[in-house]
Amino acid sequence: MKTRRLPLTTLDLTLIPLFTVLTILGATIRIPLGTVPVSLQSVFVLLSGLLLGKKGALSQGLYVLLGLLGLPVFTGGGGLLYIFTPTFGYLLGFIMASYLVGSFMEKRPTKSLPFLLLYAFLGLLTIYGFGVTYLYVLMGVYFATPLPFIKALQVGALIFLPMDLVWVALGAVLTKRLQTLPLFSRRLHTFEKV
Repeated sequence: MKTRRLPLTTLDLTLIPLFTVLTILGATIRIPLGTVPVSLQSVFVLLSGLLLGKKGALSQGLYVLLGLLGLPVFTGGGGLLYIFTPTFGYLLGFIMASYLVGSFMEKRPTKSLPFLLLYAFLGLLTIYGFGVTYLYVLMGVYFATPLPFIKALQVGALIFLPMDLVWVALGAVLTKRLQTLPLFSRRLHTFEKV
């Protein structure tokens, strides 16, 4: 009789909530620069994908779920009505970015800093893609005050790009450093066997 492996290991059940908590902590450190505040969340979103693979998206999904259930974990609070805020698209982008970065790590596991930077940068672009698109649609449809797409791109991404590039670099460097720990180096070897 063949035994069925659980998709989540005990280690996963520890690391996934850990990255949820780190993302929550990242939300508390914020710099208001207009419509969307700059926070440390991007670093933890990228790290979740780089270190946990596709399962990192579960940590971000849990983060969004906790916020929608009313816990004040988002940069602007929490609750179901948060869906109608200009920043909600970035939260959806967190889930997708972690999944995308995790997919890259599982398909081509690496300790190479240039590739880690590339994966993290593509994750950042995913966050921006969801965030800017949501902002653009929300302003035009829900608030009935259409925002030109170029303006949405400017206030929703370009203004944050310099700081976010620092977070991308920090995420890649931290990943490279953490990969030397047995906990994450074993996980990297698991990706290589997939």
